[in-house]
Amino acid sequence: MLTNYRKPVSLSLISTDQPLSSVVETAVTVYQKDQNRFHLLLSAPSFNEAEVVNSKSPESTSRQEQDHADLASSPRQWWLEIAPERVIMTHQGHGQVNYRHFWQQGAYGRTRYWLANESSQHNEPMRLHNFTRSLILKGDPMPEQLRVEYELLAGDVQLGSYILNIEIKH
Repeated sequence: MLTNYRKPVSLSLISTDQPLSSVVETAVTVYQKDQNRFHLLLSAPSFNEAEVVNSKSPESTSRQEQDHADLASSPRQWWLEIAPERVIMTHQGHGQVNYRHFWQQGAYGRTRYWLANESSQHNEPMRLHNFTRSLILKGDPMPEQLRVEYELLAGDVQLGSYILNIEIKH
């Protein structure tokens, strides 16, 4: 039986070896798939991009400004499939940067990033790997906290160590 509820949530991503940290406070809709499996849907607040740079004609400037306004007002969404042994997180951000992570305790997983450019909204993904050092899911019967500690790798080159933490406020 599928049940769901909506709660406030805090999502943070912190690098342990680079000056990078991000925190998003929003709401989450939690869908219970079965006793230990859940889907979480989060929408991040919109962000305002920088001003549009000059273009050749007033018509193209107007169109660029409208495209820019549409981008700034569209929501970014995260979809997480969580279970005690694995997590899949997908981010959709209106064609700018989209990604999908697969994490499993003590295992290598795939990470894919899609970057949009001016000629195409859908490019081939950039394929990376991650190694999940720790995956902790707390809460019974519903999730209260998810913490994933992982390394991001491009081949044999480490791109950093990260902590993803999600706290659902009850």
